[in-house]
Amino acid sequence: METIRIVVVDDHPLFRQGVIDTLSLEPDFIVVGEATSGEEALELIRDLSPDVGIVDVNLPGMNGQQVTQHAVAEKLPTKIILLTAYDDAEQKLHAMKVGAAGYCVKDVQPKTLANCVREVVRDNFVIGQDVLTPHELETWLQPESDKERSFFSELGDPYEPLSKREMEVLSQLTKGMSNKEIAVELGISHQTVKNHVTSILRKLDVEDRTQATLYAIKRGWVRLQDEDKEIQE
Repeated sequence: METIRIVVVDDHPLFRQGVIDTLSLEPDFIVVGEATSGEEALELIRDLSPDVGIVDVNLPGMNGQQVTQHAVAEKLPTKIILLTAYDDAEQKLHAMKVGAAGYCVKDVQPKTLANCVREVVRDNFVIGQDVLTPHELETWLQPESDKERSFFSELGDPYEPLSKREMEVLSQLTKGMSNKEIAVELGISHQTVKNHVTSILRKLDVEDRTQATLYAIKRGWVRLQDEDKEIQE
């Protein structure tokens, strides 16, 4: 029985430790490292070359999909399994299109997660409860109907679909800040903030600031930073 070397990446200590403890019960698994951010995760994967990285989508700084993108671009041998609190079709597509080997929601059963790890080591792909061969994944990623083709064509950048400044404004929106407060925080005019907010709503195809915030948090683009700070304290 070959040992499967794993790193676990999640910024919430209790959840991260729970995953580590669960995986450590498997006789063929060994957790060789853990990280709390995307940047730490990428360095860990580069240094340790684990067989599998179990990575939260929503991380501070670089998110899980960006970690996957870099790992694939650098041709690192580690298979990435993305964990998420949100299970939607768009995020599944983004995850697999950037090169993730697996995509699971965080309420996954321990045995299911363990089987997911074993399947990706066998060069299969796991999307929720489904195990796909490389050929089956290729077929899965090909839209068949006009509706699906339209959906695929509308998929934006899975990491940051907005400009750098728009992402900064959106990050402030998640804190509930007004346009005036954002202007002071970023050192730009009130009108410039209004223009950026209008652009954000248009690009994300949402109606208001609350929807924009939920949309971005759900996909791991930004975080509720104030809440994270309170949790850490």
